[in-house]
Amino acid sequence: MKARLSGGHFRMINEKLYTCTGKEALNYFQEEPSLFALYHAGYKMQMSNWPQQPVNVIIDWLKKKTPSLVVADFGCGDALIAKSVENKVYSLDLVSNDPNIIACDMSNTPLDDSSIDVAVFCLSLMGTNYQSYIKEANRVLKPGGWLLIAEVKSRFDPNTGGANPEKFTNAISELGFKSVKKDFSNKMFILFYFTKKDKQNFKRKEIEWPLLKPCLYKRR
Repeated sequence: MKARLSGGHFRMINEKLYTCTGKEALNYFQEEPSLFALYHAGYKMQMSNWPQQPVNVIIDWLKKKTPSLVVADFGCGDALIAKSVENKVYSLDLVSNDPNIIACDMSNTPLDDSSIDVAVFCLSLMGTNYQSYIKEANRVLKPGGWLLIAEVKSRFDPNTGGANPEKFTNAISELGFKSVKKDFSNKMFILFYFTKKDKQNFKRKEIEWPLLKPCLYKRR
């Protein structure tokens, strides 16, 4: 019974996060911080069923790079990236129960302009205003910096209501990035790799951002 109640709370919070803005999510958890721990307990349980974790793929990628790269982990959860690499990592999330995690709205971080070498979104583009998170990453990234995005594969399956991955890639490219790689090899998630262009087009046209399908869990 306790497990079913916990699962129900997780599904409720998960749906909330996928159907509200980042600012609304921040206010939601500020009003009831205990829900954040409840959400992450359910998240870990769901992820335990995955044969491979996208965060581990990102950690392995970082370990192959120079440890001098400064990383911003948007939606860091338990800050596993910071705990696993030698790099300086700014761990960002909506709630902080750890002095090393910065609590903030992912679209309005305290990081300086052009101060970051690698921006990471690992299953964290959850808000309805997800494009503002990517714009914030663009602001804090140095020219030539990396943007890594790992997302649930079903969110990018047009056959089931997901976004077209090419439209998603094109939108980020129009923002000022170059698409380097799209990794579809995993059954559960997709990984996008971008680099920030050295020259930004400040007169760019209005970007058409595709709607990202919420990743909602069915009641069991």
